[in-house]
Order: sequence, then C-alpha cells, then structure tokens
Amino acid sequence: MNKSQIFFEKQVNWLLDEKYQGKLTAEARADIEKLKQGEPLDYLIGFVKFLGAKIDLRKRPLIPRPETEFWAEKAIKEIKDRQGRVRCLDLFSGSGAIGIAVLKYVPGVQVDFGEINKDFLWQIRFNLRLNGLNKRKTSVIQTDIFKNITKKYDYIFANPPYIALERKAKAQKSVLEYEPPSALFAGKDGLLYIKKFLKEAKNHLKPNGKIYLEFDSFQKTKIKELLIKQGYKDFEFFKDQYDRWRWVEITV
Repeated sequence: MNKSQIFFEKQVNWLLDEKYQGKLTAEARADIEKLKQGEPLDYLIGFVKFLGAKIDLRKRPLIPRPETEFWAEKAIKEIKDRQGRVRCLDLFSGSGAIGIAVLKYVPGVQVDFGEINKDFLWQIRFNLRLNGLNKRKTSVIQTDIFKNITKKYDYIFANPPYIALERKAKAQKSVLEYEPPSALFAGKDGLLYIKKFLKEAKNHLKPNGKIYLEFDSFQKTKIKELLIKQGYKDFEFFKDQYDRWRWVEITV
C-alpha cells in the first residue's frame, strides 16, 4: 500500500468514527465515494477542530487551516498578557474560527466578526452558540472590508482571499472544486483584498493596536512594499510550522 492509499484509509476511518460510530452504512458508503472523488473530509464530517473549538462547516465556508491555527495560537498568548479590556476584530471571518478561539481562551475579551457572505454570517452565529460563547461579548457584522465597521480595535485578525489567479494551477483540485472561490481568489497577483485592507486598517486600530495578516509566501516582498507605501513602519514577518512565510504582525 502506497502513501496515498494509507492516507485515504486514515481518512475513511476518521469519517466512519466521527460521523457513523464506526458503522459502514449505506450513507457512509456514499460519503466514502465522495471522499474518493476528492470532496474534503471536513465537509463530509461537517466540522473541524480549531485550537480546541468545534467549528461547524454546514454552510461550507473556507476550511480553517493548520497554518492559520499556528499563528492564531501565538496571537492568543499575546492577548492574554495584555492589560485591560481588549477588543478584537476577526475580518474576512468565514466560519469565525479565529475569533471563536480568541473568545474561548481569553477571559473578558470582546470580539467582532466581519464577513460579507450572508450564509457565513449565519455560520459564525451558529458556531458561537455551538461553543457556548457569550453573545454579549460579540458582534457579527456584514461588511465589505471595513464597510459598516465604526469601532477601533486593539487587534485585527485578517485572513483574506489571497490566492493569485496566475497561480491557480498550483492549488489543490479539491480546493478549487469544493471550497468557496470568493474566499480563495484575489486578482491576478492575489493582493486585491490585501491592498484594500492595508489602505484602511490603520484607521480602525487603537493606539498601539496590532494587525495579524495572513498571506501566501511568495507575496512577502510585495506586501512589504505595500506596508511602506501605506506608511506602516513597525512590522515583522513570520514563518509557519512548515517553514513558509505566512503572516505579518503590524503595530500602529
């Protein structure tokens, strides 16, 4: 049995254990066939774990990635050390995974969620309830970048669409066929939404506020140029657990 077969068998076993209590029912067989055709396991199971939070995926938002989990955990550790009341914005929120993890682990924090897709707004609210989080500490806002957002924040987390159309062929087939294109692609170079975000983001930060921005590793040089052009002076780039440039922390 080769590596791909072993991986597929592991996925099948996980699907059966998580969704069908280990029983090979007719429905399970149908899901296994979907898995064989490339449909993501997380969509078939219906949820994914993100830093210990259960993230439901029934409206099929972007599946939260381990790379995002990696930097979100570091952000949470930093927020815990911050004094006073902290307000955060999870922008391009999708499933709400980042903001939900912050709420789960940081007592007293306030988190707003910004998302354009109405189905995903529902998904965020559902995931807040699923994780037993206090809705009085949250606000779910329909927004296009910063439209309808009037508050200032201590932290802004942004995981925007950033796949470059010119690199579309490099994306996994399952991603292209099953995940929402609006959460993936951002123009020829993948910087369409990042440019718009950086133009406005500093106006929505409190003094000493901080941005965590995710991007594709090949975009690092261009993003550095954008930061300088937009007047950001204090920023640092970081690699993910796979040794690829993945996010930048910007302090204003």
